[in-house]
Amino acid sequence: MADQIITGIDVGTFHVKVAIARLPKKGSVTNKPEIIGTGLAESRGLKNGYIVQESEVARSIKSAIAQAEKNANITIKRAHIAIGSIGLEEVYSHGEIIPSRADSEVVSTDLEKVMSDSEERIMDHIPNRRILHSIPLRYLIDGTEVLGRPQGLRGTKLEVDSLFITTYEQHVNDLIRTIEGIGVYVEDVMASPLAASFVMLSKAQKRAGCILTNIGAETTSIVVFEDSTPISMKIFPVGSSDITNDLALGLRIPLEDAEKIKRGAITSATFSKKKVDEIIQERLRSIFSLIDVHLKKIKRDGLLPAGVILTGGGASVPSAVEIAKTTLALPARIATLDIGKSTKIRNASWAVAYGLCMWGASGAEETSTIGIAKHTRRNILSWFSQFLP
Repeated sequence: MADQIITGIDVGTFHVKVAIARLPKKGSVTNKPEIIGTGLAESRGLKNGYIVQESEVARSIKSAIAQAEKNANITIKRAHIAIGSIGLEEVYSHGEIIPSRADSEVVSTDLEKVMSDSEERIMDHIPNRRILHSIPLRYLIDGTEVLGRPQGLRGTKLEVDSLFITTYEQHVNDLIRTIEGIGVYVEDVMASPLAASFVMLSKAQKRAGCILTNIGAETTSIVVFEDSTPISMKIFPVGSSDITNDLALGLRIPLEDAEKIKRGAITSATFSKKKVDEIIQERLRSIFSLIDVHLKKIKRDGLLPAGVILTGGGASVPSAVEIAKTTLALPARIATLDIGKSTKIRNASWAVAYGLCMWGASGAEETSTIGIAKHTRRNILSWFSQFLP
């Protein structure tokens, strides 16, 4: 029997990363896909995660794919892709229906119908946008919150509070067209922060409540978990490149030198360490202040016991952890990528690409998931816990 192969393509602002994974055979001791090949290329033609020069983006993706194919000794024909542009937004909604059965018992089709009602209520408010993920946050039956599964319970009214992750239709279409233009069929599209959370967060962290914060080059993304459910997601148009720019302006030095100083690669008596630290810390405080404002908005500030888990290039900047702790009044630490014995992936920057492989693996095994057949749309919770560390 031929191996089942899943490919994840993470098109970031600075790098394109491609991960090729082989699904474990039946009876295997692990249920995690095994990485058998990776490809990396410098990104060109992107700004804040969206395409501005399609031909340049296509060239970058093609280069990364060719490298991954050579490493894995296979040809990529299909892939799951991530989108992480500043166009990603969250929308909350509410739906309600009367259960369809005569005895008022709630069945699985009722769950689909109540989510559809929830979706219909927001469609007029999100022009030019596509829903990527539909996430039920809580169900109510006759006004009482359901603890556990709604199926099998009886009532005259079923309600749902839901979260929809959306992005600009144009951004998705551009990315799909670019990838399919080089001969790779796009199987599904996922929000990058969710893909990363599959491999960066433990079950205990998601259950207790935490916030995964990815400080990228041009954007900072967050996804908030509580009771094992993603309850909020946000992209901010600021990242570690802003730290570099601040250093270049504040110290009056070339960008190349500012980048090296930011990473701690060079130190010089020419620059006051105190001034360098002040510039870096001021920018980090402004980034974490944006996150704090968002947590206050969703009423989770200071209320996430597992704290802040930091990832991305900006997370490695000295003092990032301490500033996160003081600004957000939460525990904070650097994320670690644990994907078993694979040596093909070496650091957390590959979390999105590998998370996409796990996402694809779920599609091969879960055939009853709500919305699984609809392109770029899937309810993620029915299989969520099975594929996480």
